[in-house]
Amino acid sequence: MIPSKRTYLLLLFGIAIALSTSMIWNVKTSIVITLIFDAIVLTLMVVDSLRAKLYRVQITRTLPPRLSIGRDNPVVLTITSKNRPVEIQICDRPPTEFKLTQPILTTSLASNTTSELTYTVSPTKRGEFDYGDIQVRQLGSWRLSWDDFKIYCSQKVKVYPDLLGLKNLSIRLTLQSSGALRKMRILGIGTEFRELRDYGKGDDLRLIDWKATARRDRPLIRVLEPEQEQTLIILLDRGRLMTAQVQGLKRFDWGLNATLALALAGLNRGDLVGVGVFDRQMHLWIPPDRGQHQLSHLIDRLTPIHPVLLESDYMGAVTNVVQQQTRRALVVLITDIVDGTASAELLAAMGRLAPRYLPFCVTLGDRQVEEIAHTPTQNVTATYTRAVALDLLSQRQLAFAKLKQKGVLVLDATCDRISEQIVDRYLQLKARNQL
Repeated sequence: MIPSKRTYLLLLFGIAIALSTSMIWNVKTSIVITLIFDAIVLTLMVVDSLRAKLYRVQITRTLPPRLSIGRDNPVVLTITSKNRPVEIQICDRPPTEFKLTQPILTTSLASNTTSELTYTVSPTKRGEFDYGDIQVRQLGSWRLSWDDFKIYCSQKVKVYPDLLGLKNLSIRLTLQSSGALRKMRILGIGTEFRELRDYGKGDDLRLIDWKATARRDRPLIRVLEPEQEQTLIILLDRGRLMTAQVQGLKRFDWGLNATLALALAGLNRGDLVGVGVFDRQMHLWIPPDRGQHQLSHLIDRLTPIHPVLLESDYMGAVTNVVQQQTRRALVVLITDIVDGTASAELLAAMGRLAPRYLPFCVTLGDRQVEEIAHTPTQNVTATYTRAVALDLLSQRQLAFAKLKQKGVLVLDATCDRISEQIVDRYLQLKARNQL
């Protein structure tokens, strides 16, 4: 039971009564009158609280079966009132690792009605967490007290990588497959033969099949499509550099989201997709496979992994790929670069992959460093900070230049855009048949 604002106002009004009656009667009489008034107010408050308990609302919580890290996940509270209108305040108890948009929800319901309140939570860590009980305050019908009670509905919740982003990406890839892929087939972009069709105005003369044209007595062209069943290997670094926090998430989490997004794109295009997670040694190796089951397998195996404070062995990871994968493949390594000297082993390892494989180095940049580097300064401290940021960016660019000299493809993108850009770059490589 918690007194409402109306109760406090009435108690203050009792003080005003005491002051006014003291001018008419003596002080003792005014005190007695005030105490009687306060006693009546407090008694009514207790009765109001007891009556409110008889009409407590019922609340159920509905969570998504899988929460996505770094995303706004909707949580729905279903509230049912009884025979009286109610005014309530709700305080849900998500795990401390979750960012909550609305700590306290307030609503009013008519009698015998059901309503839904929705708020969002944004997890900052993956794993299993305890979602707590719901604390409720319900205002009595006389508005003198709040009935404070708890709804016991604690439950276990699991936080996965960015599954909402994967869902949106899957829709986009499906639309592209029905449009862009058909266009590539018409233009003859690709290496695998699909079918013959009649020559049309504007078609490439080099695609004419002269033997078929002679047999059918009309010009026919070969329709080609991008090669299927190519191999995509993704190496995800979980070493020291990936433990840094960027925009609310660890670099490893951003890299994990990009890994799954790229794997989805590869599986959608019919490629074999394999993933390796490494630090000082190869921590996890998932052999290349195709199909929707491979994506589910990747999500289940990768979700429990977290970064560690160990130096990464890039050469060991690349050597493992060379031993496991004899067929030519696109090898994508997701990591970070500090400078050319500190990343000398990375440069040597990626250079070893070319030209047998197609090496692709993806690094996760920090938008805050770029903003500091490009923001004019007004004082000495800010100037030094900007100089350090500019030096970091120049060192990264030097390292990228060395990678490109070794025949390595390079993508440097900010963490919040890495998934989108890595998929777009992969689709470009497929369209150009660079693999």
